[in-house]
Amino acid sequence: MTWAMRFRWRESLRHSLWLVPLLGALAGAMLAWGAAEAESSINMPSEVTFTPSTASSVLSAILGAMIGLVGFVVTVTVLLVQTSTGQFSARYLRLVYRDRLLKAVLAVLVGTFAFSFVLLRRVGETESPDFGLVVVGGLVLLGVVLFLVFFSRMLHRLRPVAVAASVSRLGIDAFLGLARSKAATATGRDLPVADAHVVLGTRTGTIQAIWLDGLVRWAHEHSCTLVFHHGVGDFVHPHAPVLDVHGSPPPAGAAHSLEGMIALGQERTIAQDPAFALRVMVDVADRALSAAINDPTSAVQVLDYLEDILLVIGRSDFSGAGVFCDAAGTPRVVLPSREWKDYLALGVTEIRQYGGGSVQVVRRLRALLLHLQEQVLAEHRAAVDEELDRLEATVAARFGEAVDLDRAAEPDRQGLGGPHGAEAQVSYET
Repeated sequence: MTWAMRFRWRESLRHSLWLVPLLGALAGAMLAWGAAEAESSINMPSEVTFTPSTASSVLSAILGAMIGLVGFVVTVTVLLVQTSTGQFSARYLRLVYRDRLLKAVLAVLVGTFAFSFVLLRRVGETESPDFGLVVVGGLVLLGVVLFLVFFSRMLHRLRPVAVAASVSRLGIDAFLGLARSKAATATGRDLPVADAHVVLGTRTGTIQAIWLDGLVRWAHEHSCTLVFHHGVGDFVHPHAPVLDVHGSPPPAGAAHSLEGMIALGQERTIAQDPAFALRVMVDVADRALSAAINDPTSAVQVLDYLEDILLVIGRSDFSGAGVFCDAAGTPRVVLPSREWKDYLALGVTEIRQYGGGSVQVVRRLRALLLHLQEQVLAEHRAAVDEELDRLEATVAARFGEAVDLDRAAEPDRQGLGGPHGAEAQVSYET
């Protein structure tokens, strides 16, 4: 099995809503069998002993309650999916499927159902599985607590700011992960193309991830350099050039081996594509700024977390980005990479375009850009200055001679109504 197939299997399992509950059901059945086997060696106090009829009634009630709770959890999840699609972004759904708490709740509820079902057949005419009933009572309590925590968490996740915060953390982790694996080098980008062997793709899909370590090792073993035509997040077609092999001629079967280290899927993921996190956050802000919703305050909240991830990116050195070397420092893999100005444009352009007529949006954008201007590396400040110029032009075009032109031209970290900085405080004479 190739690395790409393993990656797709891992992603499928992480997004599945059936695997963990199935394991919970198996664990519940095994736990019921173990509790029944331990029944004879445990003397239960009289306070927790039950008649066979009571035990049968309790287990039957638990069976029905667990099925009802599972249905309610599924209903809440469907509500979240519908809200995410209509109010946030369809790209956010992948994060809903991966929620560990959702899977844990389903696993406990289904496991309790399986435990009760197996234990029910242990109820005899003159004896009841008292120890098992105590255990199933604990499982019911655990399931109810997890359900309440899940329900509270789902309600909180129906807010745009919660979506932005979650996606921002994932984007920062993805960017820092790529930065740690990046090897700075100035060579490799001027490779000759005359001796390049072109590797064509055989499948359709979006590049979700690339096994960089495997590609570097393969290129080192074959004394060559791999130059990609497409980066992570790009959509590729069959028979289209995917990469060039520079140096020694590739061996037979090289195309199959290389393709096995490139994972394709139906849509982008954040794992190796931090720009996709920006894309999701901008989509949420754009949806809030649409005429149907008209919620600029949500767009301002998204800008708070956009600033967070842009600060991390803007403080990073992009020299040698996309060039990956072996232990000897020889460039072995060259990927198309984004520059700081690409991330910045992705993060602010559409919000400026759709929110340019909102006073609080342009004020928050100005505060964001001024903060970036102070905090990013010196070589990145020219791109920030360009975005400030574009913001000035947008404000001039949208407000012109309007009465709020002066307010739209001021920065405000809260959008509108925020406190002034210390330098703007009024000094009172005594």
